[in-house]
Amino acid sequence: MSTELADDAAVVRLGADPDRGVVLTADVIAPLVDDPETFGRIAATNSISDVYAMGGRPLYALNLVFFPDDQLPLEVLAAILRGGAAACAEAGVAIVGGHTVRDPEVKYGLSVTGEVALAGLLSNRTARAGQRLVLSKALGTGVIGQAIKKDQASAEEEEAAVRSMTTLNGGALEVARRFRVTAATDVTGFGLCGHLRNILRGSGLCASIELGALPLLPGVRRHATAGLVPGGSRANRSFLAPLLQVEGGEEAELLALLACDAQTSGGLLLAVHAGDAAELVAALRESGLPAADVGLLRAPEPGEEAGAMRLST
Repeated sequence: MSTELADDAAVVRLGADPDRGVVLTADVIAPLVDDPETFGRIAATNSISDVYAMGGRPLYALNLVFFPDDQLPLEVLAAILRGGAAACAEAGVAIVGGHTVRDPEVKYGLSVTGEVALAGLLSNRTARAGQRLVLSKALGTGVIGQAIKKDQASAEEEEAAVRSMTTLNGGALEVARRFRVTAATDVTGFGLCGHLRNILRGSGLCASIELGALPLLPGVRRHATAGLVPGGSRANRSFLAPLLQVEGGEEAELLALLACDAQTSGGLLLAVHAGDAAELVAALRESGLPAADVGLLRAPEPGEEAGAMRLST
């Protein structure tokens, strides 16, 4: 399988079966919250997400642990693993082993194996001009994570962010399967625009994003205005600058930065037939997700390269 177009996970055809593929992915993150069990649950949910982004079903996982056992008690490690196990149990994933490395910085994640029916594979190469872009979760975990580190996030803001980051994307995928969705990605470290770029490059398209439609976590706009934006989010915005045409002044610039906010365990970004978009959003919201139709996929205009995005309020 080619890796040049940055799909979310590897998909390998299983033996002689022409219809079945194995999905393989791995992810590791550092703590965003103080509670080790919550961190473990967030990290595991984040790791599993790439399987859902490919349209697959996660089956098995290996723990990947980096831990300073000479600095922190093993009870902290046990709590992290307990949180990861809880997320895996909810997803129906069996933890079958793992590997631990002594490291001065705590990090945790999973190597996940799943399966996918190849006819239902959701690649970043199969989006179509004229489709709508539907986002299943609110943005802003990077900003809220920074606010938590600076002791500026309220209890309600932290709780909302944790609830979002520990919500599996399996439910969103199950809903999406009822509609004409042809491509997907999950929104994580490269932000909404960074992961959308992969869909656009893979499918030879451009996009128009409606900044005012972006769902945001509580407190995100306030903290971003105060400058509590992580370096990764600013790096995303800088990297994507040649592809982004931002229209709408100061407000648009702020929302464009949030569209590049580095997410942890973000939602699914779904390319769906325009006629199904409103119903898909309604169904996702009925399932408890703050979903929104955030933009349009379109063919490149003369002189415009695939991957370009027009962002407007």
